[in-house]
Amino acid sequence: MALAVENNRLVTLWVRMADMTGKTLEESPEEGLTYWHGHGDIFPKIETALEGRFPGEGFTIHLEPHDAFGEYDCDAIVMTDVANLGDPETVVPGLVFEEVPGVVSDGRLWRVTDVADGKAVLEANHPLAGIGLQFAIRVLKVEEPDESEGLEERPVVPGFLQVADKLVAEDEDDLSDEEMDRMLENRQSAEPDTSSMAKLAKAPRIIR
Repeated sequence: MALAVENNRLVTLWVRMADMTGKTLEESPEEGLTYWHGHGDIFPKIETALEGRFPGEGFTIHLEPHDAFGEYDCDAIVMTDVANLGDPETVVPGLVFEEVPGVVSDGRLWRVTDVADGKAVLEANHPLAGIGLQFAIRVLKVEEPDESEGLEERPVVPGFLQVADKLVAEDEDDLSDEEMDRMLENRQSAEPDTSSMAKLAKAPRIIR
């Protein structure tokens, strides 16, 4: 007998996210993506709408900005000297900082959006803040987790389904020195992709 979506079950979804004009912004692979239901790992409004559904069921849902990535804050943009953020050669769009010199820390994360002429522009808004979104969702599979699996081993949900304050999902304290060095090296050598969806493809890491 098929299982319904309930707390503490692994749920696999096919998801397409679009803006209000219908333009697709992100789509899961055909095999879907899996999350642990009932633990706040995806947008609450979507998680509530999934409750009790069975594999094969599909629906569409609209999320206002406050249900998704938040309202746009015009004051959440600052400019500072690149040198204030570290080695100028390593400061590129996409890097995320916990603090910005001269700005009172309020817990928000600051993402570098542009670097030019020795200046860096940082923004605390999510790339999709202030935007209403439409989701087309289909339940592919519902499973009871293996008894050996713990909550700390739950699947990592793509950023386009996560509440903004969970986008930094991995703590640098959990990384070895070798992993951190490799991550920083990759950051410095890669050609930065500044598109909105590239920044959502996986959770950004705070490097300072």
